[in-house]
Order: sequence, then C-alpha cells, then structure tokens
Amino acid sequence: MTETPDPAVRDAALARAAAHFDSGAFVAELARLVARPTESQRPEAAPELEAYIAEVLTPMVTALGFTTRRHDNPVSGAPPILTASRIEDAALTTVLIYGHGDVTHAQADGWREGLHPFRLVQEGDRLYGRGSADNKVQHLVNIRALAQVIAARGHLGFNVHLLIEMGEEAGSPGLQEFCRLHAGELRADVLIASDGPRLAPDRATIFTGSRGGCLFDLSLHLRDGAHHSGNFGGLLADPAIILCHAIAAITDARGQILVPEWRPRSLTPRVREVLALLPPPEAGFALDPDWGEADLTQTERVFGWNSFAVLAMKSGRPEAPVNAISGAARATCQLRYVVGTDPDDILPALRRHLDRAGFADVVITPHDLGSFPATRLDPDHPWVHFAAQSLTESTGLSPHILPNLGGSIPNDCFADILGLPTIWVPHSYAGCNQHAPDEHALASLARQALIGMTGLFWDIGAASGRPTPRATS
Repeated sequence: MTETPDPAVRDAALARAAAHFDSGAFVAELARLVARPTESQRPEAAPELEAYIAEVLTPMVTALGFTTRRHDNPVSGAPPILTASRIEDAALTTVLIYGHGDVTHAQADGWREGLHPFRLVQEGDRLYGRGSADNKVQHLVNIRALAQVIAARGHLGFNVHLLIEMGEEAGSPGLQEFCRLHAGELRADVLIASDGPRLAPDRATIFTGSRGGCLFDLSLHLRDGAHHSGNFGGLLADPAIILCHAIAAITDARGQILVPEWRPRSLTPRVREVLALLPPPEAGFALDPDWGEADLTQTERVFGWNSFAVLAMKSGRPEAPVNAISGAARATCQLRYVVGTDPDDILPALRRHLDRAGFADVVITPHDLGSFPATRLDPDHPWVHFAAQSLTESTGLSPHILPNLGGSIPNDCFADILGLPTIWVPHSYAGCNQHAPDEHALASLARQALIGMTGLFWDIGAASGRPTPRATS
C-alpha cells in the first residue's frame, strides 16, 4: 500500500476535512456526544457510560471499518473500556489512539443562564457543554480525521488501535492493569492521543509526556472535640496553627519548594532550550510573576519543575464558626512533579523533612486516586519531528513543543507499560473552563485541529518520511 506523495491529493483530503466542519456536521455530532451525561464520578451514571460505548462510539468506528470490543474493567465496579482496531497490513506502521468518553461532575447549578452542561450551545466561536473540550471534541476530531483520510485515499495506509476509557475523570481505575493484560493486542509503533490544552488557542501544541501528580492529606489530631477559646485560649495548642506552620515548612513565602528531594535535576540545558521558545500559557487571567522558583521562567516553572499546592483546608466549621479551639485540622495537598523526581520517595522525603522541622505529629495520608507518574519523551525523538513537520504543513504554523504537560494524565500506561513513544496533540485551550461550569470548546480551534490531524494521519499513511515501523518503539 505504498504511494508516491502527491501534494494535490493531500490538499484535497484537507479540503474535505474543512468542508466537513463547515457543513455543520461536526458540530451536530459533537452536540450528540455532549448530550450524554457520562459523569464517571457518579456511580448512578454507570448506564450512561455503557451507552456511550454501545450507542455512540461503537457505531461511529464500525462505520469506518473497525472491529470493536467492549471490555470489563480489571478493577471491579470501575467503568468499561472500548478497544477498536483497523488492521490493513501487519507490516505497516501501527498507531494507538487514546481518548476518554467520561466527563467530570456537571455542576449544573453553576452554569450561567442560557447554558446547560448536557446541551451544546454555540455562541460565536464558543461551543458550550460539559465534555465539549474534555474530552469529547478531542476524540471526535481524531476519529473524523481518520474518516477523511479513508474517504479521500480509500484506505489509511497504516493500522490503528483505538482505546477509549470511561473513567479518566475518576483517576483511570484499571487502565494500567488493562494495558498490562492486553499489551499484545495494543502493540503499536507510536501513541497519538489528544487531551489537555494547547499552549495558545491559534497554534497546535505537541507534548510528549506529563507531570506526575501525588495527592495526600496532612492532618493533626490533638484531642477530641473543641473547647471554648475564652476559657482555654493560651492553654491549648491550636492544631490549625501548627498545621499551617508545617505547610509553611514545605515552601517559602513565594512557593519555592524547600523539601530537598522535591527539587528535580532534570531541567537540563536541552529542556530549557526547548522551553525558551515557548510563551507562557494563555490563561485568560493574570499570572503571578513573583510566584514559584525565582530563577526560573514561567514556562520552566510549570513544564520543567515541581509545584506544591494546598487544595483544601479545614479546622472547625468554616460554614458556621464558633468561639472554640478545634481539636483537629486537615489539609489536602498535591505535588505536581516532573521526570527526575522519585515517585516512591515523595512522601517518605516529606516525612523526613517534617520530622526535621519539628512536626513529627503531623500525619501524612496518601489518597488512593488522583496520582499519575511523570513521563517525558525526548523532544528530539523522530516521531516528534515527524508530527511537527506534518502539522506545520497542514496549518501553516509550526506547533509549540512541550517536553511534558503541566497537568497529569495516564501517559505512563503507554510510555512505561506499552513502551511507546507518546505524541499528544491537544485540541483545547487553557481558558476552556475544563472541570468548571461553562466549559466550552472553540469552533475555530476544532476546525484547525480537524485539518491538522487529517494531514498527520495522511502523512503517516504515506510511503516516505514517517519513522520506520517498530524501530522507534
């Protein structure tokens, strides 16, 4: 199935992609996906997760010549997983494509008037709806890009395994075990997946890994019950004050990390060179230039370094304070960490640090969910260069290249367990209100992404230029 590259035929495929979007068919299909309330964090939504696989995804990819299989999750009670394959020739390059069909909590009472989480509403360039950006528009772009190549060429020119899970927003339970159990079936040359935001909405981004996330509680229990602050103030230790001082021992006043083992050594000159080409993330609100590591740029702080955050704190009853000294205090904390940080030593290192600082009574309790290991592919890997060249040719703009995403995704399943080079091409942007009310995708971004991914899949199916099958995995 080799072919002589013909720019005119490639251009025709890109034109098909643009016409598909401009016809309104893409947005109409996205509306049908958004209408499914696939909230994986709500146990009562389990039938919706099943229906998304059976009634939405399976017919969509079966129509493109894929053989599908719905799998029980290896973790009892966790959401199902869909795999689909289109094998054209065992000797060809094989691509694994990943996405997730579940969404986070709807938070329906927080959406502004005229919007609803499970009804797609277009206002100008914005397409509002829960999952519109995370992750339904993203896997829809990739599936419809495959469809454009098949329609224009008559075949893909490569093999595809598609893996879509329904539990990413609940911490991807069972995904690691699933990849271990099905490693032979998922064997491929490269992962190409889409999740997370672009660095800028008008230009494609490639990232090749993600920061890890370690979620844990810090707590201090001094006594049962609370005691009158007038009678016992100055006589009873305040656990909230002690816990605040323990947290203050983890970073300084501008958030610079003080735990020695949490300060990575992986911000190499080459990584800094790559990051120096990038603008700070476009957030739609002001960033704080004096927060974080003082001698790093903003891009180095979020993509090349570790960051500590207190996600929530509680002592007493904040919703109804009383004149009493609480007996206990608790904070939920998170370390986002890059490759070069030992994940097995994150909490032991914190324990040693707090003990040295005099806070041996503060208890560290890891969370069962919310943690992914850090991953990163060499930014000079052949698949990075190939994808960047293709996206540049298709969109007219060279993509931003990140060594890793600032957030955390289950990339370890593909990079570490399946041993694949991992290319992530996100189809959202930082201001999309992901995980919040008024989540939205950008129509202009989705259109450009559909064109770009059509070109990328077209180029993978061409005879020349792509990395050699099996040689880079």
